This record gives sequence, structure tokens and C-alpha cells, in this order.
Amino acid sequence: MTNLFDLTGKVALVTGASSGLGVQFAKALAGQGANIVIAARRVEKLEATKKEIEALGVKCLAVKCDVNNLEDVKAMVAAGEKEFGKIDILVNNAGVGDTAPAEAMPDEMWNKVINTNLNSLYFVAREVAQGMIKRGYGKIVNIGSIHSEVVMSPNTWPVTAYATAKGGVKMLTKGLAAEWARKGITVNAIGPAYFGSEMTSAILDGDAFGAVAGAYCPMGRPGKEGELDGAVIYFASDASSYTTGQLLLVDGGWTTI
Repeated sequence: MTNLFDLTGKVALVTGASSGLGVQFAKALAGQGANIVIAARRVEKLEATKKEIEALGVKCLAVKCDVNNLEDVKAMVAAGEKEFGKIDILVNNAGVGDTAPAEAMPDEMWNKVINTNLNSLYFVAREVAQGMIKRGYGKIVNIGSIHSEVVMSPNTWPVTAYATAKGGVKMLTKGLAAEWARKGITVNAIGPAYFGSEMTSAILDGDAFGAVAGAYCPMGRPGKEGELDGAVIYFASDASSYTTGQLLLVDGGWTTI
């Protein structure tokens, strides 16, 4: 019987892979046999991740990249294709979680959130897609959020900028999926709720999170390490060959109420 989730011989590029969910995504794909290109700004952390991935028996290339710098993005894609000859899978994960009340948010913060969480996903996808289109095959997985669908109660924390960007990720995913469907590329998105990472530590460690999760999340807790693995493997593999333009929420039921 064919294993639809087998990624042996595939090459996956994961951005924002120096910590948090990016590391988890990279290790999940490596566990299915994919060779991995990991990219982020912090090279020292990438090297630690590279060792973890290579211990799983696959090859790994670490590339320094600021996804808000188009020249860095082009160099990252070129390095991956030079090393492995192709990029089959893109996990568009890099992001930031800066937040402030809408009426007081500095211009620089708004631009940083929109550029990193939305605009960079387009530019990375566009550059990777050049090779995918030539080869007639590609799997793009954008990382959205529950805030692609909902915001937060005004009694909790402000997410307007973040939700604006992540809502844009949902429609970016649909737009690219429609344009590239006949070119052999599927484009889907994962919408996590709150998972432990450097970006979310201030929220998860705060006094209010337990009460907020209790009120808004039917499971009453944040996500655990490994609970996104199935989603990213599904979208990266041939198991999702007839699935494109979708946002899969992995949220403990957060968006059901």
C-alpha cells in the first residue's frame, strides 16, 4: 500500500526555523524523509536546529535570511536549489507578534507586522514558485492563525495588526491556489491557536491566559508540541493532492464559539 505521507526524496524549505513552530515543522517533515532547508536571521540557532534535523537521517542546509529583504529571499531560494537541485515544499512560517492598541500603535510596528506576516509570505512564495512551475510540482503551506478568522475580546489583548496580516494570509492562500492550481502547485494554510514559542511566551506566561483559554477555547489549553505535525505533513504530502486554497484551523475548538 502506498504511503501518501512519505516525503522521501522531497526537499522542504521552512522559513522562521530558528525557534518555535518553525523548528517543529522542519522536524516533522524530516521525520517523513524530506531533506530540509531551514532559514532565519539567527544563524547560531539555525545551526542547533540543523543538528537536530540531521540526527533524523536526512540532509539539512541552514541559510541566513531576513524575509523582509528581497535579495536575502532570492539568495535563500538559490542556495536551496543549488544544494538539492529543487524545492518541492515551502512552509512559509516566518512571523512576528508585536502588538499594541490600534489607536496607539507606532507606524513602524504596524509596518513590521504587515510586512513580516503577510508581504514576506507573498515574496517568498513567488520566488520559490518559479522553480515549482518549471517542474510542474509544488506544495506551499502558509502559516496563518486563528486570527485569520477571529480577533479577540476587547477585554483581552489587542490583535488588530496581527489579525489584519493573518486575514490577508488566508486570502493570499486562496489567490495563489487559484492561479497556480493548473501549474501543479497546491497552496494551503494552517491556522494555529496559541502554541508555546518565543513569540507567544509573554501571552502564555501571563496571568490572564488561563482565564482567556478557559472562556474561549473548548479544550481550555494552548496547543502542545507535535499537535501541528499532522497538518503540515498532510499539506506537504501527496495525501492533499486534491486540496488547495484551504485554511485548516488547529485550535482546540477556539473558533467554534
